[in-house]
Amino acid sequence: MAIASTAPVIEEEIGGQVRRLVLRNAEIERFEAQYSIGIFELFDQLFGRGPAPQLRHVRDLVALAMVGGGMSDRAADAAMAEVGPEHALRLREIAQRVLGVAFMPSVLVPAGKKKLGSRKASPAE
Repeated sequence: MAIASTAPVIEEEIGGQVRRLVLRNAEIERFEAQYSIGIFELFDQLFGRGPAPQLRHVRDLVALAMVGGGMSDRAADAAMAEVGPEHALRLREIAQRVLGVAFMPSVLVPAGKKKLGSRKASPAE
């Protein structure tokens, strides 16, 4: 079994290169340990249910997703250092997608494709 195919992975262009982004428990816990904000609070902020998120939170979440995708901490920091404030709104959109896929990986399954163990409800149900 290939491990890479089991994780909800997205790819985004960051700093002129396509990067693999994965947010797992380890990255989420690192984020929560670094800041006094929980991941669900950040989720609400990113999706307009609360005050706007701080840019440092958005940038660090995206950097941690790059680490989850296989990049070293140092390389992720360097990649984010190359991304200027003119990309802040795009980074916020990427952070939304990263968290969305982490919490709801089924969004990556093409419409109509049946997942293992799932079944369609019959009209009688």
